Amino acid sequence: MYRIVAVALLLLLVSVPAAGDELGTDGFVDSSGVKIHYVTRGTGPLVVLLHGFPDFWYTWRDQMPALAERFQVVALDLRGYNKSDQPAGVENYTMDKLVGDVAAVVKHFQREQATIVGHDWGGAVAWSFAMAHPEQTERLIVLNLPHPKGLSRELANNPQQQKNSAYARAFQQPGAAALLKPELLVFWVKEPDARQVYVEAMKRSSMEGMLNYYKANYPKEPYVDDREFPPVKCPVMLIHGLDDAYLLPGALNDTWKWVEKDLTLVTVPKAGHFVHRDAPEFVTQTMLRWLPRDELK
Repeated sequence: MYRIVAVALLLLLVSVPAAGDELGTDGFVDSSGVKIHYVTRGTGPLVVLLHGFPDFWYTWRDQMPALAERFQVVALDLRGYNKSDQPAGVENYTMDKLVGDVAAVVKHFQREQATIVGHDWGGAVAWSFAMAHPEQTERLIVLNLPHPKGLSRELANNPQQQKNSAYARAFQQPGAAALLKPELLVFWVKEPDARQVYVEAMKRSSMEGMLNYYKANYPKEPYVDDREFPPVKCPVMLIHGLDDAYLLPGALNDTWKWVEKDLTLVTVPKAGHFVHRDAPEFVTQTMLRWLPRDELK
């Protein structure tokens, strides 16, 4: 009897993916006293992967092996998430500090430039890093996060985007973190085994830290479209799942006005906000085809 139970438990443990060892090597970077966790794999030009909310580095599990055949891939846990530090206070989640974390990673790997890839809040950080550090940004790939100018315009003028951003306004309210539970945050994860990995990662994360991204950086009411941004000086690819219920595709219009080099826009029908999870093979191959051949040697 005990032997049967032991075998059953062993099979259960084997069936749950270990988020880490099979995908790369763990490490940590010091960013002005804040410890940032990463998983890295491969050799070659540097590609930094930035996740969104509510997520962690493991979101890139389908992209990392393919990218690592040509690049050194570094997938971060953003501050507040999983194994990265979780400093208290809204002031520790302002965009300049989030950008500083990425700069610390590029410096840690002793590279002059990197391709920055971001989804959702990771996309916002990626846009901001490219604006703040054009000399360090070789290329930019952003998934389901329009340029901040486009989002500001839509929030100021598009009632449907205002309605669909109600969740962000709720996250900005005092006490909102108390309503979040790890089990609720993983509703979007489709694979049962991966969902349990996500629950454990969310338990390690800071609910306050996650929502501080919204409190420190998301536009607040009354919405106005009066902010200007530095031009993005590198080539940009946008990949956007058209079924995104949170960030509507109208915000993608006019992106070409804010980018000085070539802009590639790829829309993905029947994919939602987590486009790289809804269409993982398509997203991976699209990224690889867009990156120039001389980088793929």
